[in-house]
Amino acid sequence: MAHGTHAKTLPADLSAPAFVDAWQRRALIIGAVFSIIAVVLAFLGQAQDGLGWMHFLRAWLHGLMMTFGFAVGGLAVLMLQYCSGGKWGLLLRRPLEAMSRTLPLVFLYWIPLAFTQGKLFMWANHGIVDQDFSLGLITREQVEAIDHCIAWKHAMLNPTMFVVVSVLCFLIWGWYTWRLTSLGLKRDSDSPANTPWWIKKMENISGPGLVVYSLTMTAAAIYWVMSLDVTWYSSVYGLLYLVGQGYLVLAFSIIIAIRLAQGEPFKTILRQTEQHDLGKMTFAFVMLNIYLAFAQFLIIWSGNLPEEINWYLDRIHGHWGVIITLDFLFHWLIPFTLLLSRDIKRNKKRLVRVCQWMIFARAFDLFWLIEPNFKDAARNLHFSWGILEYAALPVAMIAFWFAFFCNRLKTRPLVQINDPHTAEILEPEHATA
Repeated sequence: MAHGTHAKTLPADLSAPAFVDAWQRRALIIGAVFSIIAVVLAFLGQAQDGLGWMHFLRAWLHGLMMTFGFAVGGLAVLMLQYCSGGKWGLLLRRPLEAMSRTLPLVFLYWIPLAFTQGKLFMWANHGIVDQDFSLGLITREQVEAIDHCIAWKHAMLNPTMFVVVSVLCFLIWGWYTWRLTSLGLKRDSDSPANTPWWIKKMENISGPGLVVYSLTMTAAAIYWVMSLDVTWYSSVYGLLYLVGQGYLVLAFSIIIAIRLAQGEPFKTILRQTEQHDLGKMTFAFVMLNIYLAFAQFLIIWSGNLPEEINWYLDRIHGHWGVIITLDFLFHWLIPFTLLLSRDIKRNKKRLVRVCQWMIFARAFDLFWLIEPNFKDAARNLHFSWGILEYAALPVAMIAFWFAFFCNRLKTRPLVQINDPHTAEILEPEHATA
């Protein structure tokens, strides 16, 4: 063990650096600017093809899923850390808590979705099906298949259950967020001698919490996105979102940790060793993401069942093949190739660039998942002012979310001083146990 005289010491002030205020102000400005752009695009799209405000709602759903991924995914990774332990948790615990504590804003983002079910979901308004048929976007056989699925799934897919299940999920996530973050503060004020008890306490809450998270997150993904195409079936759809949230949250957390290291206290505690470990964990989520997405595609495509392969045909034909090719490159191949490099994972600037790319790639993937569910876009990718909403409104929503995240981050010390890994992470890089 390295001699204590060579170890670093934590600064007296463990609060967020002053530049976090600048992050917050900048995010609010970006949010305001892109909100104006989104409204302008909606009017332009409405004048062009009458779908401007529909694309506004679709882009709102996209922004909801991105911010939902940050908030609830942050809660999930926080619980994962309490169950697994490790020095990386000391670095990310407070950013993850701040992410989970943005849940009230995500709930506010969800409310417009609850009031516009009849605009987006065919099971909430059969007029959508009738209109698509009258425009020649679907055939009589497809209408019959849709009607059969709506009738079969009515017990689950109806406006009342949509609201009830969604609100119940938010209450569950809110309870876990409150419980873990409040106990985290109590642990800070307790004696270090009680740390083993606190570790066990957090583990006992987080273990079952991860199971509950998996079920509730799957329910949210099914109600909010999967049910846009009522004929679509997949047994791993929720799992894909679960892994996607880990992919997104770790990329964002690494960026925050490295940016916070420009000031204290992260400048003292962020060592290259832990940064490398975080890069390796992110790489693992990239590989798992590839595996699950390709496994779903391979199983469904090899089965060659008409009621299943249409979901992929809607996302391959009509110029969507360009999007899925770029999605493969952006979402999987580029991060996978770059994170193979040990040097990139240990280089702060380069690792931040990779993680920024991963967040963009996740947003690009959600566009590919959401937009082709609508029959005017399925197998028919074409330019319109409305389609540009996906490049404007989600940016505004994420910017406002980030501003709220900064606010949450500033309310607590960034380092948990009675963590058993605190002394270890303060040792010099060359220290060995």
